[in-house]
Amino acid sequence: MKDALYAKLILLFACIAISCLAEAKLEAKPAEINEQDVKERMQEIMKAHVTYKRLTPIIAKRALENFIDALDPMKTYFLQDEVEKWLEPDDAEIEKIIKDFENGHFPAFQSIYETMKVAIKRRNKIEESLDTAVLPAHVTAKEFKDLTWCKTDKELYERLSRLRALQLEVAAKLGKDAKELALQRLKKRRQKVEDEFCSKDKKYDQEVLCTYILKAMTASLDAHTNYFTPQEANQFLISVQQRLLGIGVQLRDDVDGFTIIKIVEGGPADAVKELKAKDKIIAINGEPVIGLDIIEVVDRIRGQEGTPVTLRVVREVGVSEEKQQELKDIVVSRGEVVLKETRLESMPVPFADGALAHIHLHSFYQDADTSSAEDMLKAFNEMKKNYKIKGVVLDLRFNGGGILSQAVSVTGLFIKKGIVVSIKDENAMVHHLRDLDSEPMWDGPLIVLINRGSASAAEIVAQTLQDYGRALIVGDDHSFGKGTFQTFTLTATNPNSIDPKGEYKVTRGCYYTVSGNTPQLAGVQSDIEVPGGLSFLDIGEKYAKYALENDSIEPGFEDSLSDVPLYQREKIRALYQKERQLRETKYRKLIPELKVNSKVRQEEDKTVQGFLVDAKNNELEFDELGKYERFPDFQLNETLNVMRDLVVLIGQEAAKETKVEAGNKKEIEKKAA
Repeated sequence: MKDALYAKLILLFACIAISCLAEAKLEAKPAEINEQDVKERMQEIMKAHVTYKRLTPIIAKRALENFIDALDPMKTYFLQDEVEKWLEPDDAEIEKIIKDFENGHFPAFQSIYETMKVAIKRRNKIEESLDTAVLPAHVTAKEFKDLTWCKTDKELYERLSRLRALQLEVAAKLGKDAKELALQRLKKRRQKVEDEFCSKDKKYDQEVLCTYILKAMTASLDAHTNYFTPQEANQFLISVQQRLLGIGVQLRDDVDGFTIIKIVEGGPADAVKELKAKDKIIAINGEPVIGLDIIEVVDRIRGQEGTPVTLRVVREVGVSEEKQQELKDIVVSRGEVVLKETRLESMPVPFADGALAHIHLHSFYQDADTSSAEDMLKAFNEMKKNYKIKGVVLDLRFNGGGILSQAVSVTGLFIKKGIVVSIKDENAMVHHLRDLDSEPMWDGPLIVLINRGSASAAEIVAQTLQDYGRALIVGDDHSFGKGTFQTFTLTATNPNSIDPKGEYKVTRGCYYTVSGNTPQLAGVQSDIEVPGGLSFLDIGEKYAKYALENDSIEPGFEDSLSDVPLYQREKIRALYQKERQLRETKYRKLIPELKVNSKVRQEEDKTVQGFLVDAKNNELEFDELGKYERFPDFQLNETLNVMRDLVVLIGQEAAKETKVEAGNKKEIEKKAA
């Protein structure tokens, strides 16, 4: 029964891992769907959704906003007066949209779609005039963030001229022949997108429209519910499997190129040691990438194992105002990329007559051969053979989650029997997931290190260990704040099984730790704050579009086993209650002193202060693995210092208690004499 429940509650998706597929815009070929399919699929999704069971006015309004943003994400087609009616619809219009949906029709969306076709013709005329125009200079990519709608044709002309100037400036770095090639590529890319909206094939045109509608509607339910076209579903499978043939880099689309934001350790790009984080790819095998979307770029980088791919990158060199740009052609041999961040790293840190165990768990995984909990136990026991372990630092920074049952198993390595996480599903039914092993791997001093990238299953572990008083939480002020779980309709690893009508991911419910609280929006709160690279960034669920609200359920410390069938409850109660995890307080009373010590160290450490200045000014420099070039991992180093303090203070407390007990014993003996 427990295994069946776990199977249903597997978190198929790490919330911050696949952002390029989580938006409403169409990134691939449309699905083979019509208006009736949109209605039926949306009703199916809402039936499974934790909150929205029908199309409400708020969802209808959000869907219109999403639809417009998906058609024109850069705001380079529509004018303000063409969309404001739909961005601020009156009650009568919303009521009509809902009624039309129930009948399987979408005239409001069709109207916006037809307006887009007119806007395309207008833009084409502007683009033609720009072919012979003098373009502006000194344009930056920052200008195209947080755009508002243009009010006039003149404003639209100015925006498009600046966009083209930026793109051509980058293309010019490829060489004297690249400008014309870039123009052709940009035009071809734009026409490809526009042709999707203006297809003379009525069936294809209907599929494009319906795909956009369904993506806009599903994304309106919450931050993690999404519809995937067949091609996007295949991309999702690659991400879930964590294996692909490529070079092992993560990219960000920056309009004027694709910036490398991370190089996967152990991948082909890491092996050549030439690519660096922040390098901007502007050409692949001599072909400019300007005008391509991120999926097309990834497809060009991927290829047959052992074949080379040549990347032309722009790299900034020098410091501050003296920075210059250099071009480099870097050849990387494609190979299988196994994302090592799905595993863990462990390291003993010598301390006193033993060591502190640092275990960095990158995700919660499980396959036929091993699991995160098994690997942690193995790594800990290996360190235990060679060192007297004084304390454990469980590092969950950048851990975006994974398999829910593994969150339970990992927590169980540090507690006795008890509730780890509770799930409230779409029917408001609460299920408790428990650790049933009374012998933890480690019952001594424990710190969980988090940052704003610690999410989902990582937050379950951190908050539950904090709830029981088993661990102190150190790191960023709070974690990511994802307290919901999703299921994905596609569970097979065979791409041929993908439904031609598409697949979807839907938020089924919320999870809560033993205190009855959920980390949704708020995240796990640190006991002792030690800032890091994410501390000053707006990262987290609370910044996501349409994030679900925070709530709570009854605490589970006493655990009445109310969710267990009555005929089984009495049989297991006595066995379960024996050696159950109780709430501990011995660490919490030491927090004030630990905070003071940590604050003094941070204020006196010039490296820390230098890091904080650069972090606040967004001037951090990264090496080829995404680590800070000028600074060691002081967030970890200071956490280890906090652990050293904790071990010493616990020893002092134990010595005091022993002294008091000895004094009491002498007093009793004296009175007896």
